[in-house]
Amino acid sequence: MKTDNVINLENDKIVSPLKQFARPVKLQKVVLVGNPNVGKSCFFNFMSGMYVDVSNFPGTTVSITKSHFQGNDVFDTPGIYGVGSFNDEEKVARDIILSADVILNVVNAINLDRDLFLTLQLIDMGKKVSVLLNFSDELKKRKIKIDIKKLSDLLGVEVFETAAVDKLGFDKLGEAINSARVGKQELDLHFLLNQVMEKSVPQSDSLLILEGDESIANKNNVLCGTADEREKIYIGRRNRVNEIVDLVEYEDSKKGEIFNLLGRLSLNPITGIPILLFMLVLMYFFIGDLVSQRIVDFTENKIGKNLFEYNVKSFTGNYTPVNVDVTIFNDNGTGINKKTFNFPSGINTDPALQKEFSESSKQKGAQTDFHFQNPFVRLFFGEFGVVTMTVTYLLFLLLPLVIAFYFVMALLEDSGYLPRLATMLDRSFNKIGLNGKAVIPIMLGFGCITMANITTRMLGTEREKSIVTAILQFVIPCSAQLAVIAALLSGAGFAPMMLYISVITTVLIVLSTVLNKMLPGESSPLLIDLPMIRFPRMSNVFKKTFFRSFGFMKEASFWFFIGALAVGIMEISGMLNI
Repeated sequence: MKTDNVINLENDKIVSPLKQFARPVKLQKVVLVGNPNVGKSCFFNFMSGMYVDVSNFPGTTVSITKSHFQGNDVFDTPGIYGVGSFNDEEKVARDIILSADVILNVVNAINLDRDLFLTLQLIDMGKKVSVLLNFSDELKKRKIKIDIKKLSDLLGVEVFETAAVDKLGFDKLGEAINSARVGKQELDLHFLLNQVMEKSVPQSDSLLILEGDESIANKNNVLCGTADEREKIYIGRRNRVNEIVDLVEYEDSKKGEIFNLLGRLSLNPITGIPILLFMLVLMYFFIGDLVSQRIVDFTENKIGKNLFEYNVKSFTGNYTPVNVDVTIFNDNGTGINKKTFNFPSGINTDPALQKEFSESSKQKGAQTDFHFQNPFVRLFFGEFGVVTMTVTYLLFLLLPLVIAFYFVMALLEDSGYLPRLATMLDRSFNKIGLNGKAVIPIMLGFGCITMANITTRMLGTEREKSIVTAILQFVIPCSAQLAVIAALLSGAGFAPMMLYISVITTVLIVLSTVLNKMLPGESSPLLIDLPMIRFPRMSNVFKKTFFRSFGFMKEASFWFFIGALAVGIMEISGMLNI
């Protein structure tokens, strides 16, 4: 995480080390603060020696409970996700937090990315804070490791590992109170706060005013912050949480440390762009080479045409007039022999000719072309037949590509790389009127335009949705188009494929830039969670691949049928020969 835009407010004060860590001389107000169900009541029970109702249901501590610990007043508060005034519990907690001398922030180590949002808010309020990282014992069971020292350095406050169930770390509670200090604050937020503090408003009140707390604004006789200011603060805080979690949390193994390093490298454009290019090359060799050339060549020709179409057309030819051309090709793909079989009353009406036809069609390199005389039969079973072409192209050409694409997408999602890609590309996407989240529907568009259009709902504004929708409609080829493109480029090599990608990228940039200039408004800031980089769970990957592929095929089948019907009508009417 960058530190040049973070300041430590303690640097502005001269604090004696002896005074900082000594037992407090005067009575301090110590407040336990945390999200619901993080174990605050367990700490309070230990510190007070009295019983407080402990439950797995949020909100059981509905009022402030007071006790004493080592000469300090200790207060327990209701579980809150943020300091505010949206409900009675938040108002009660807010008022006691504003008057606190020391805050012990209880954080669930398992939900670090959720709980640190409140931690940073408390730090931004300028309060003296110590963090009690609870459920540390659960980390070992889940093979997760948190770098406590780095977390402490990034927050600017002391962090103590605890496990309330086993009273692990309870002997450090006195030290946690005495070592509480003001943490690090983002520089941009510091300047915003100073503008309010210049009006003789305390820092903690100033933050809540900027975040839209009208009651605090009225108390200080100042104007309340705008919705844009509140959104900017919240998004900035969420992004700081993501950066911190990405730096301190990883799988508890050598492999986890490597993944953690990869996660950091993928966020930095200097190292992230080469990683992206490497991923694109891998995708090319997997989808563009292995699947579209080798696997699709086998499924389309060996299974689709030589097995499925041959048997369907042969069966149909038994009951209708048909002419069959059998062409023998050599290894170079050159036709060396061609023979035509005429069956005016159907194949099975002439056993001798049928036997000769069967033997010819089974020769090595044989290609069989059926020419039905009945237009209705040609419409459904001919070269562009509704039945034959739809099934062959849908199941044996398109389906392998769709499965491969969604398999790769599921791998990228489950590994945690895709959110990092969105974060890395955010600044570049801002220049064309989008944020990093737009990379997700754009990438999904290569699989299914309809599904990609649905995912545009995740974008923050109608303006962004309009830009991405235009890109999907006019730039991005779906799986069906991609299958045709891959077939055309399959024999051309790597360079033409890269040229095609360059053309697509250029058109995307030009179109989105024009729309960015034409449409009113601005791109919304990126707000996205960054999960740990890890090996994907293959059960999840296979499940996502199956349901997405099934959903695509379910939707595409009807339109392929309609398209094949239209082409079939054009073929029998002679329009294809114009």
